[in-house]
Amino acid sequence: MSMTRKLRLGPLPKAESIKLTFVCPSSLRDDLDRYAALHAQTYGEAVNAVTLIPHMLEAFMAGDRGVKKEHRAS
Repeated sequence: MSMTRKLRLGPLPKAESIKLTFVCPSSLRDDLDRYAALHAQTYGEAVNAVTLIPHMLEAFMAGDRGVKKEHRAS
């Protein structure tokens, strides 16, 4: 595991999952593939973009102030 860089998305936890399908531009897919390669290089475990997407979305939502505010209100 290389610790010379720190990615916003750390090592991936194991979790139960469901299948969800979405459409994205090919440029985003390319970016996700590059991030997956960098993640694998950083943490020493091969991972693909499809595996990273839910963790990226979870991290995004956890950092979104609007989502946090709505969650506290309910």
